[in-house]
Amino acid sequence: MEIPRVNVLGVGISVLNLDSAVAALQHALETGQRGYVCITGVHGVMESQSDAHLRQIHNQSLLTTPDGMPMVWLGRLAGHRTMDRVYGPDLMERVMAWTSRSGHTHFLFGGNTGVAEDLRARLMERFQGVRILGSYTPPFRPLSEKEQADLQARVAGLRPDFFWVGLSTPKQERFMAQQLRTLDAKIFVGVGAAFDFHAGRVKQAPRWIQRSGLEWFYRLCIEPRRLWKRYLRNNPRFVAAVIAQKLRLKKYALDP
Repeated sequence: MEIPRVNVLGVGISVLNLDSAVAALQHALETGQRGYVCITGVHGVMESQSDAHLRQIHNQSLLTTPDGMPMVWLGRLAGHRTMDRVYGPDLMERVMAWTSRSGHTHFLFGGNTGVAEDLRARLMERFQGVRILGSYTPPFRPLSEKEQADLQARVAGLRPDFFWVGLSTPKQERFMAQQLRTLDAKIFVGVGAAFDFHAGRVKQAPRWIQRSGLEWFYRLCIEPRRLWKRYLRNNPRFVAAVIAQKLRLKKYALDP
């Protein structure tokens, strides 16, 4: 299944909505594809501007979904009218609902102490029949050789279909690209704060705020000390860079 992409400052954002994203994951499992899914908004795109390797990670993904209304708006401006937000928490819910019937399996990796375990319990209660085989809370540093070996052995014994990663961007993207070569799982999905949201640790923005493109402001109000640099630095730079890209493209189109 070939999914087109929209070029947003050098990052290829997959032309998707929630239904087509789930269909693409179903197709990948049916055809034996392995890969990782980046759920990418303004923060991920702007981090990629100064990091060519991170940009490459996004562009070599199985999917890089439009996580944030600015990605959706740019996709629609490019003519993709059915493109819509594929938000990490929503994708996780939809996949859990589908796999509670299909029997596909899951492993949870990430979060602060106890988050992955709470998330597992809540998801298994909410989606009867879902098979979450295990969870792992990593340290706030790279895994040691022993920790890496232990994780590899554990995952090899379980062989999950989905390996969910709840770290921050760009840490989770780098982790997935690296671990795709070493862990015996089929599809890695980096969903960041979805772990905290679904575990009940952090409150999600109301749906109307999510759809308005102002979720960043809501999250900034909830976690100002952690997020102020991300949003107040990246958001203005993103707007300026997109305008500059549009002006360049317009100039090239007008030049003889």
